[in-house]
Amino acid sequence: MSATAENPPATATATAIAVEERVTARVISDDPLYRKVPVALRFAASEPLAVRIVFPADLSPEGTDNEWVFPRALLEAGLQAPSGTGDVRIWPCGRVQAVVEFHSPEGVAVVQFDIAALRRFLRRTYAAATR
Repeated sequence: MSATAENPPATATATAIAVEERVTARVISDDPLYRKVPVALRFAASEPLAVRIVFPADLSPEGTDNEWVFPRALLEAGLQAPSGTGDVRIWPCGRVQAVVEFHSPEGVAVVQFDIAALRRFLRRTYAAATR
């Protein structure tokens, strides 16, 4: 999985992070065992409409952190019903899980998150945006 033009990789001049939530996600693949990966959910008050999901470097062919930037509203909507038509698509999977699908020129990555962790992150982003 790798970032596309709409989802640029993190740089040294990245915006100061107001909220960061570390969660464990599960990469969904043909393998019957899920691969758990640590993921950082980030929000910067200077970009109040965007959220970032950052995957560790060992998942990237380039060996760098892989950051996806997309609308915070998409994350929120995707916890209720299937949302997104571009590089990032999100939908609820039962009552406690959500699936996020990342599309890049290299292929598609499907990652499952606990909805409670995503909701907690969203609450923190709204609190940070109103400070």
